[in-house]
Amino acid sequence: MQKFINATLSACIEIRELIRTNEDESAYLPIKKGAGGDMSIGFDIWAEEIFVKHLKTFGTISSEESGIIGEGEHLIIIDPIDGSDNLKTAFPYYGASVALTLKDETLIGVVCNLATGECFVRDAQEHFTTNLDDISQHSCIVKNMHAKVGLFEKAGLHPGAARKLMDIGLKFRAPGAVALSLAYAHYVNYVVFLGTMRPYDVAAGLYLCKDLHCYTGDDVLIISKDKVLFEQLLDIFELPKDIL
Repeated sequence: MQKFINATLSACIEIRELIRTNEDESAYLPIKKGAGGDMSIGFDIWAEEIFVKHLKTFGTISSEESGIIGEGEHLIIIDPIDGSDNLKTAFPYYGASVALTLKDETLIGVVCNLATGECFVRDAQEHFTTNLDDISQHSCIVKNMHAKVGLFEKAGLHPGAARKLMDIGLKFRAPGAVALSLAYAHYVNYVVFLGTMRPYDVAAGLYLCKDLHCYTGDDVLIISKDKVLFEQLLDIFELPKDIL
């Protein structure tokens, strides 16, 4: 469904331009408690409106900000701004997450770093990166086998788990945008996320990672391209290996 991918990327282009040109201070202020449980700021709400405009003809939208919007056979799961705190801090690690699903099966996943323009796209045929500056250019995803660090989302809330990783020499960063960290999973050593698994956070990103070793539970997510390291992480977090 190239039309859906193009519509999603067009929405991301419009949102990035909104962020770049915005002079309205209300964009950074909390507006309401979103369907996902977090406070939505102005940018979250405006980004959602842009996604709805571009994607409403493709199916029902389930958004972190407003919940269910519209109707249709397909379900489109979106996080309009992943990493809002990073956006407010001008830290270039915030983006958008969009998954097109049908009967609980993900068909397309798109995650975009709105700060850099880099986008990750996967459907049944392709898995590639492109850039909002020129979406006609595609590059295949290549696993980085020289990675030295992992990504541990919510590490600050789990000092004991962080210490276990550091004790065996596993370096990590905690950048603060789950969907983006999943999108970059092919480039890093591993990804760990401890917390509630909300579809807005992980639906698109998990689809991008479907060729990697992955464990998902109610409150834990572990991904690595390296089977040995993956098993080591399962041991650290005392998780079963019968998934292998």
